[in-house]
Formats: sequence, C-alpha cells, structure tokens
Amino acid sequence: MDAKGGRVQIGFQAGSNAVPTRDVQILTSGGRKISAHTAVLAAASPVMESILDRAQKRGKPRRVIRILGVPCDAVTAFVRLIHSSGCVSLDEEEEMGRYGLHLLVLSHAYSVGWLKRACEGALALRLTAEGVADVLLLARQCDAPRLYLRCMKLLAKDFAAVKKTEAWQFLQANDPWLELEILQFLQEAELRKKRVGRKLAYQRVYEELGDAMECLQHMYVGKEGSKKNHPCSSSACYRNLQLLIQHLAACPRRKACPRCCRMLQLLRLHSAICDDSTQQACRIPLCSKHWEGVC
Repeated sequence: MDAKGGRVQIGFQAGSNAVPTRDVQILTSGGRKISAHTAVLAAASPVMESILDRAQKRGKPRRVIRILGVPCDAVTAFVRLIHSSGCVSLDEEEEMGRYGLHLLVLSHAYSVGWLKRACEGALALRLTAEGVADVLLLARQCDAPRLYLRCMKLLAKDFAAVKKTEAWQFLQANDPWLELEILQFLQEAELRKKRVGRKLAYQRVYEELGDAMECLQHMYVGKEGSKKNHPCSSSACYRNLQLLIQHLAACPRRKACPRCCRMLQLLRLHSAICDDSTQQACRIPLCSKHWEGVC
C-alpha cells in the first residue's frame, strides 16, 4: 500500500504474474481517495459489482465508489481486507478489532459475507457490559444472528451492570420494541433456568430413590457374609434407612408420623417394582401385602 497525501493505493503482493491496474477509486468522507482493482472489488462484493457495471454502461471514464459516513481509516481497512481475500494478517486482525463496528456495517452494506462473519467473531470476543447495548442494536440492524445471540447472553448474565450504562438508557428512550424484546428474552432465560433446575432436582430425587432401593434390597436380601463388605453398608443412605426402620418398629403412631409414612412409602415403592412374580420369597417387610389404609 502506498500513501501520498490524500491518496492511498492498495495493490497485490509483489511476485504476482498478472497484476491488473488500479482502475477504480474509492472516495471517503474526509476526501481520501483509495485506488483499488475493479476485478477484486467485483469478485468480493456483488453490490460493488453492480455499481461498477452501472458506471461502465453509462460510459463514465472514471469509476468512483463513494463510501461516506464512515471514518477514512475504517474504509481503508475495509478495502485492504477485501484485497486480502480472507487471508487476514495480525495487523489486519488488530484493525478489525479497532474498527469492528464500522467494518460490520460496511460488510453488511456491500454483502461481503466472509468479512461480515469475521467481524461478528471479533466483536463477540470483545463484548463488554458497557458496549453490549450498542453492539446488540447494530447486530439487529445488520442481520448478524450469531452476534445478536452472544449479546443477548451477555445481557442475561450481567443485566444489572448493563442497566447502568448510557447505551441502555438511550435504547430505552429510542427503541422500546428492542427493549421489550430484550426483556422477553431475559424472562425466557429465567424460565429456562428454572426448568433446568427442576429437572436436575427430579434427577437427584430419582438417583436417591435408586440408591435407597439398592440399599434396602441389600439390607434384607443380601447374604449375611457380604453385608458388611458391601459398599452401601457404609453410606449415609444405608445408615438413614436403618434408623427409619428402627423408628418404624417402635413408633406408636405410624399413621400420623411423617417419618413412618416416608418409610412406608419407600416399602410401597419396592412392592410395586419388585421383580419377584410371587413376592413370596422377598424378605423385605410387607412386600407381598396390600397397602389399603396403612398410611
């Protein structure tokens, strides 16, 4: 790249067999002129290709593309990245991080798909609570769903800090529909978190019931010589079951006692799932009896 005064020339790397002439100029808001190649711009962007085709059909001797409303350095970085054809260097990655918002807008406006995806990734890695509202608004306008989702997740994670920023206050005052969309997303995220919590709680209950059934089976059905060496004989579940059985045997008010009812429910559960077809050989108490009116 050569820069003389307000003119910037961007070309191919040295050693290329066929280097076309720089036959198009890109004009920025600051008056900077960036020379580039028609073939490269047309191959990278269908929008630029359409602009260049219209200029050629009208017989204009000079081809000029005006990119206004964006800082000159951001436009220069945009043209340089287009000429890189997806091979981004470390310096260009730094520029992508510095001008990420502008490059995202330009890549969306001129339909440069690979650059738009790269800008989404670069902005997603640099998201903060202070700027996430601005990035979210831009991601929505530029149709960047992956970046939009990352912003929403950060909002849900650190909404208390986002609410204190000026960007959030500006969003509340100027875009109530987006605010409503964000609040709905936060509500859905909270409901989803509660559903996952209930599912995990149910799973823990099922695991505890499975452990209780295993300990109960071993306590009454296991061989006498293997009871002391069995892993569940030293577990808290095994000891709690022993205490519940001792309490059940000595409690004078079994129907009203919650501990007795809990143990009777456990025995009822075993009776329902016992795989002994006759239930006559099972040694667990009350396995083969009817439970009407017990608890």
